[in-house]
Order: sequence, then C-alpha cells, then structure tokens
Amino acid sequence: MATAAAIRDKLIGLLEPLIERLGYELVDIEWVSVPRSGVLRIFIDQPPEKGGHIGVEDCETVSREVSALLDVEDPISGAYNLEVSSPGFDRVLRKPSHFGRFVGARVWVELKVPREGRRRYTGDLSEVDESGCIVTVDGQPVRIGFAEIGKARLVA
Repeated sequence: MATAAAIRDKLIGLLEPLIERLGYELVDIEWVSVPRSGVLRIFIDQPPEKGGHIGVEDCETVSREVSALLDVEDPISGAYNLEVSSPGFDRVLRKPSHFGRFVGARVWVELKVPREGRRRYTGDLSEVDESGCIVTVDGQPVRIGFAEIGKARLVA
C-alpha cells in the first residue's frame, strides 16, 4: 500500500498541470486516509500575476474538472471525499516560487533533518534565490536550502 506522501506526490504530478491550465495555482494537496474512506484536500490560489482571491465558483470549477480527471485516471483506490478550497492564512510554501511571492512575510520552516540540534525556525522570510532562502530568526539570518525543507508555511 502506498504511503500518504507517495500518494500526495503522485496527485501533485497528475493535478498540477490541469489546475494551471484552468488558470489557478496549486498550493498544496493533503491526503488523509481513514478506514474505508479518505479525504483529498486541494488548496488553490490565483496566480501572483492575476491577483485576487479564490471564491466558491473557483473551487467548484476546479472540483468539477479534478473530479473528472480522477474518475478517468483512478489514482486512489477506494472511496474518498474531494474538497477544494483556498489556502488560508497559514498557507503552505511548497515551491521556490511560493517562497519568492512572500518575501517579507513571517514563516515557519521545518527541516527534514535537524541542523545543530534544531529542526524548526520561525521568522521573517528575508531573501529567496534559486537554491534556498534566508529566514531572519531573532535578528539573525539563517540560510536554508530548499532541499533541506520538509515543511514550510506562512504564520501570523
């Protein structure tokens, strides 16, 4: 049986091109498996150049198209519920472009492997380049490579 992470990665590869063709940005996918069922949550946003907010109609459009693709491709065995929504205030940062879009924002970053005994950093996203970012934590810049990041999100 595939892990939740493997299913998530497979679904991102399958759904991201469709969602982009529809004119939206795929922020993240969350797969939660429970006995006899599951929940597939898809978080979408307007692309940075388009601006604006995600409305109910946007979620309905993406839900309808994603549902049709999932019916054809059948990447998930068993029953599940599909939910499509905006990312909210604690938006996940998954790709370098997500980080670039939020320079100056407060972020929480969890490393895949601890560095000098520390795994989590919360601070201001100061800089982003092609290989990583700088998060200013308690006035000190911390360089973090994208390959080191396990999870990241915006925080209030």
